[in-house]
Amino acid sequence: MSNCAFCSKHKYCKFEDGMHLTDCPTVNERDMVKTSQEEYLQSPYSDFMLRSLCQVAAGYEAMDNKPHPIKTRLEEIIDFCHRMGYQKLGLAFCTGLEDDAKVMAKVLRKNGFEVISPVCKVGGLEKEEVGLEDAGKIIPGRREISCNPLLQAELMNKAGTDFNIVFGLCLGHDSLFLKASNAMCTVFVVKDRVLHHNPIAALDAYREL
Repeated sequence: MSNCAFCSKHKYCKFEDGMHLTDCPTVNERDMVKTSQEEYLQSPYSDFMLRSLCQVAAGYEAMDNKPHPIKTRLEEIIDFCHRMGYQKLGLAFCTGLEDDAKVMAKVLRKNGFEVISPVCKVGGLEKEEVGLEDAGKIIPGRREISCNPLLQAELMNKAGTDFNIVFGLCLGHDSLFLKASNAMCTVFVVKDRVLHHNPIAALDAYREL
């Protein structure tokens, strides 16, 4: 069991003199800790992890002996893909964000990448085809097309993408896409229809819990 969210900010896993809870996995799961550390030294994780660490460092600039962020998520994705030697990128985007996705695809192409960009509605899957009753639609009585994240992933798998980017897929559909993708993935946009795709803002109402 792990309750790291409720541990001290001065955590044992980060500081030699740090605090830890009684169920601390760093303390209690030594065998699992060792196994995970060994996995990072082996393929397919070794090179990916090493370059990920290099990317973390590249995202900061040391000023007054403190790290200051200097790169946006977009810049980091571009840097990391160059760092990994990727050439063909998948962009799994939501039709509700197609204007932004077009800009994203143009930026990636300008930076030397080939971009495969199947929209979420690819394949025209009727919601009734996956068992949804009319009452479960957004607007009952209307024809509604479901997202098809499995097809998005399969199209990228067929194209042999090196790396895939999730761009605002619906909750659950993003999970299916990530599960079905052969290539490693990252997330650029998390859908939040109310908060303009900034879901962490919802936590502000609960800071005093």
